[in-house]
Amino acid sequence: MDDTIRPGEIAGPLPEAFDAGLYFIGRIRTPWTNRSDCPRRGDQAGPICRIEINERWRPAIAGLAGRDFLQILYFMDRARRDLLVQAPKGRAETIGTFALRSPVRPNPIASSIVKLESVEAGGLLVRGLDCTDGTPLIDIKPHYAP
Repeated sequence: MDDTIRPGEIAGPLPEAFDAGLYFIGRIRTPWTNRSDCPRRGDQAGPICRIEINERWRPAIAGLAGRDFLQILYFMDRARRDLLVQAPKGRAETIGTFALRSPVRPNPIASSIVKLESVEAGGLLVRGLDCTDGTPLIDIKPHYAP
């Protein structure tokens, strides 16, 4: 985690306790080991990434084969969580955290629409992710394009 504050950024205190709990259902395997290496947004023509499902949750992927796209929810576990105002790279002005898709947020939950390449025993092969290798997986949902 990078704790560097850029000019104009504002950090705030975090609450003393969490309001809810969740279960990580697996891990995401990507070619990127550092946040700086990740694409800003996933590219559905990008590299194949593996979504590893923990054994207890594997029955829940039944019925995904044949779908074109999925929504993947994951926890950006390397992101700081206390910035209220950020100075995005390449911008002169600062902007509120909730106006950005930055992983730096109170609850660093990310969502990507990915192209499903295949369903395998224990996981999925997809294209379109933008996270580091080993990122905790929160949920998988079918994506229905409008």
